[in-house]
Amino acid sequence: MSLKSIALRDFVIVRELALDLESGFTVLTGETGAGKSILIDALQLALGARADAGVVREGAQRCEISVTFDAPAQLAGWLDQAGFASEDDLLLRRTIDAQGKSRAWINGSPATATQLREIADLLVDIHGQHAWQSLTRPDAVRGLLDAYAGVPEQPLTPSWQAWRSAHKALLDARDAQDSLQRERERLVWQIGELDKLAPGDHEWDELNTQHSRLSNVQSLRDAVQTAVDALQESDDNAAALLGRALTALQNQEHIEPEFKGLTEVLSSALAQIEDAVHSLHGYARHAELEPQRLAELDERLSLWVSLARRYKRTPAELPELLASWRSELQKLDAAADLVGLEKTEQLAKAAYLEEAKIVSKARAKAAPLLAKAITQAMQGLGMQGGKFEVVLAKLEQPAQHGLEQAEFLVAGHSGSTPRPVGKVASGGELSRIALAIAVTTSQLGQAQTLIFDEVDSGVGGAVAETVGRLMKQLGKDRQVMAVTHLPQVAACADHHLMVAKRADKGQTVSTVELVHSEQRVAEVARMLGGEKLSGTTLAHAKEMLGQ
Repeated sequence: MSLKSIALRDFVIVRELALDLESGFTVLTGETGAGKSILIDALQLALGARADAGVVREGAQRCEISVTFDAPAQLAGWLDQAGFASEDDLLLRRTIDAQGKSRAWINGSPATATQLREIADLLVDIHGQHAWQSLTRPDAVRGLLDAYAGVPEQPLTPSWQAWRSAHKALLDARDAQDSLQRERERLVWQIGELDKLAPGDHEWDELNTQHSRLSNVQSLRDAVQTAVDALQESDDNAAALLGRALTALQNQEHIEPEFKGLTEVLSSALAQIEDAVHSLHGYARHAELEPQRLAELDERLSLWVSLARRYKRTPAELPELLASWRSELQKLDAAADLVGLEKTEQLAKAAYLEEAKIVSKARAKAAPLLAKAITQAMQGLGMQGGKFEVVLAKLEQPAQHGLEQAEFLVAGHSGSTPRPVGKVASGGELSRIALAIAVTTSQLGQAQTLIFDEVDSGVGGAVAETVGRLMKQLGKDRQVMAVTHLPQVAACADHHLMVAKRADKGQTVSTVELVHSEQRVAEVARMLGGEKLSGTTLAHAKEMLGQ
């Protein structure tokens, strides 16, 4: 089974409800207006349907819906990627307040309605009483045929988008050749201007450092000489003073052992002074005035500043600007390459057509098989001699979904010409056709729970009994729930839920309870003959349930 339980609080006319569900075939019955579809509506909200304040019971601040499923194995990866806990059970919870604001949770963690909708198809497949209407929509028809053919969902989308993108690039390039050429000429000239400078990535900072050093070389030399004098060459230099202190302490080391550590420090300091003086002499030998080099630096810095002003950038941005222009030029050259663009477009088109033909072949193979299967189902639903056809019409232009469009045609009885589903006159026939399709394709989806919401409207008698048997047969492999008004269908169910409404403290409330034995007999009898139960209807109900 899949759907294990559903709990409602302050939902429409339900004050509080907690219901455990079983596997097999379950029916929901009740008087007209009792709210037989309330559970279905609540389930759809739990699966991400659009919410509004109208579902909150009058006088309540908010409604709450909780449903529990057996967690499908296919959902484990999705739950993990989305950050939800992966457990044996999947708990979906949703609240809607009186202002229409909605909140949702998956396994206790906050979720969005979009995330609920993403997993809905893996959990429940709902066929409504107007299911036939979707059979008039080309996308729904094509989707059903593709599912029957085993064609992956949206298989052509990547190749279609690649082709359209290449085609657009080619058209844009053709339309923009003149402006592209003008833009290219401008970029080439600007790149030529900066190429004369050939700015290096870190050159601006290096130039400024060199210029500053050469501009102040005399001050630097004076500073070196001052330092050398203080350290070694003046009468009272640091080296001489340190040497005097060192000698004084060394002369007393035999008396005070503690002086030994101090003399080592002074010896180290004296050695460092000598190293520093040596380095300063080396610097002084190389720090010479270079007027020619200084002039070269002035000229280059001036060129940097001039070009930066021209292009309204800081000098340090010029290398990046040159790189961006070269990248733009490369793109323009590629856009102007009509031959290359045409070849790319042709290759993308060929790749799309190759994939589209594979899909077309799969559809052509599946169409007669689907038509035959639905035609057979129609015979058991009171449409003897009826015929169902799946017609594939080639499109004038390829589309994202392929090279053809699919349409369902139906003939309600022998000798009539198949016509589009939407033009079949009888509402009962439409419901039966939708049911035939639902039964035929019920194994296509991944959902373990199938729900039929009054899809049996417009049928009765032996056909209704056939509908019940079909649903019971489906219930052997999947969990099936059906909202029905037909006693023949209700009698075939493994489990029977009865929906009733009553007045409570001036308000109308709805209840749902599992019925069996005499209660179930009475409900089937009510469905057969109305509120006044006679011995005949009760006997008939017992007979139906016994069968």
